[in-house]
Amino acid sequence: MKIAIGADHAGFAAKEEIKTVIKALGHAVIDQGTTGEASVDYPDFAEKVARAVVSGEADRGVLLCGTGIGMSIAANKVQGIRAAVISDEKTAALSRQHNDANIFCAGSRVTPVVKIAESLKVWLETPFEGGRHQNRVGKISAIEKNR
Repeated sequence: MKIAIGADHAGFAAKEEIKTVIKALGHAVIDQGTTGEASVDYPDFAEKVARAVVSGEADRGVLLCGTGIGMSIAANKVQGIRAAVISDEKTAALSRQHNDANIFCAGSRVTPVVKIAESLKVWLETPFEGGRHQNRVGKISAIEKNR
């Protein structure tokens, strides 16, 4: 898979480590920034990653900030994105199985990088179950179309 990754200043160091993890798992990385720890605005990077995913440039996305919350809010404004804040392997698996999440968000200030990496591995390997969950994801798409 091609994975677009982005971070703000709070998530920059974690992003650099997680890029290595993604490559070690056999995936390609599309780095959407930021390039350092100078203060930046997280919505800019959330949008870049989200647009890469919806355009098909990337198969999935990863966003890192202080908590993951701001990134998920911003990314979810892009039609077709289902960004989930992931805190552990369980939320990683369920976000894929039930919600077909296409962007993984995490917070480097609240989750150790090793836990982010473990959760991301689960997230990348877990398929969407479809079935009754497909109907629910379809309803999310319908909400987006009625904006």
